[in-house]
Amino acid sequence: MVSFAGIMMTIKKLETDLASIKAMADKREAENDAFRVFIKNSHGEEIDSLVQQINGVVESAIDCTECGACCKTLMINVEPPEAEKLATRLGMEQSEFKQLYIEESLQGHLVVNQMPCHFLAGTRCSVYEDRFAECREFPHLQRKNFKDRMFGTLIHYAMCPIIFNVVEELKIRTGFKGSADL
Repeated sequence: MVSFAGIMMTIKKLETDLASIKAMADKREAENDAFRVFIKNSHGEEIDSLVQQINGVVESAIDCTECGACCKTLMINVEPPEAEKLATRLGMEQSEFKQLYIEESLQGHLVVNQMPCHFLAGTRCSVYEDRFAECREFPHLQRKNFKDRMFGTLIHYAMCPIIFNVVEELKIRTGFKGSADL
């Protein structure tokens, strides 16, 4: 078991070019599968703490509004009060809003009915102040139980600069990979 207490967070270079991230992700697929197993066998609370530390540094250095990749590729769940709030902001009746922007499953779950998202304007959200909770919380690195969510995180590794950089730094900080290997 590796102890991570007191690690000073300095990350030399953050990768933000989506084409480069995609190319590196393709090359590192087997490595990431092995890393997922490595993380699964690590102490959960220590991993959560480390991910949150790394994420704090990475997320503050990357402007998501200059990327928008998640808005182009994620299926977003919507809670009814969120749909109501945004419909009101847009000056629409709830029924009209749902007809234009939302799909409802047979179980009553709401999702945005289009990818890329209707509200994406270039790389920015046109309703940013009222964006849905799932959008606000992505990439979910602040949540607990990272090791149990590693598979889902790696699904977005090739398209999200924050996830990519956090995972790559996590490989170094956990001793899975040396900085010279990068």
